Amino acid sequence: MIIDIPATTTGAVNKKLVEVRETGGAVTLGRVLTLVVSTDDDGNAESVISAANDASREHPCRVIVVTRGDREVETRLDAQIRVGGDAGASEVVVLRLYGELAGHEDSVVIPFLLPDTPVVAWWPDRLPAVPAQDPLGRLAVRRITDATGAADPAATIRSLLGTYTAGDTDLAWARATPWRALLTAAVDQPPHENVLSATVSGLGQEPAVDLIAGWLASRIDGPVRRRTGDLHIELHRETESISLSRPQLGKTATLSRTGAPDALVSLARRETRDCLAEDLRRLDPDEVYRAALAGLERVIWE
Repeated sequence: MIIDIPATTTGAVNKKLVEVRETGGAVTLGRVLTLVVSTDDDGNAESVISAANDASREHPCRVIVVTRGDREVETRLDAQIRVGGDAGASEVVVLRLYGELAGHEDSVVIPFLLPDTPVVAWWPDRLPAVPAQDPLGRLAVRRITDATGAADPAATIRSLLGTYTAGDTDLAWARATPWRALLTAAVDQPPHENVLSATVSGLGQEPAVDLIAGWLASRIDGPVRRRTGDLHIELHRETESISLSRPQLGKTATLSRTGAPDALVSLARRETRDCLAEDLRRLDPDEVYRAALAGLERVIWE
């Protein structure tokens, strides 16, 4: 069910939420967090809501989507409430801000935060200069950005260390999770030698590949090289090499190691909803992510 409430106030929207719960059976019981999404692209709102709805099936929550409209028009708040099949396992409140109100996202959002539950902020298409100091970021214990959509993804991902605050993360890190898991499992096999060096290759503007390089640089003592080219990672040990490669648009990767037959593994690019669901599983600081950002300074860029 979708209810449009044009030219309204936060009080009127909250009153309508209560009415919907009482008459339609939608309740906030069991909601584990509030997910606040800030987007400047109203045309992208539906895909953002879809991803949040899918993630909410694993993490029941209230989703608040804030879009900022034209600041030169009369101040106005248009709202929309979605419950039931249109809201996954959550309830969605869409707030479109116009005029001077567009500069006060936090003031509009606060009345809709669930009491006694953590707040997670997600910027799907805009990176605040310092996420933890953004008005919405100050409300959140977890702050999710997405460098992949930035104008210069490579420069953006490398800049995140300078603004890092405990609780920050980026969806590019979640996109790299399956790669990191496969590499870790491969290294755990005999002969149990230290990794002496690594080479990471991929698209030049792919922050997930950059973070894999940074992660490796934070874990091994030898050099880590980042190259532009085919999607390919190679680890060198004293008596063997391990490589993991996949076509850029493929879904199956090849894991190769010295003296062993190649193995085919499923490794499709992760959807945004899966990355978001992963990031909502943990609300504590991700120190491994921070180490990967710091590791980027040790990577040799070729």
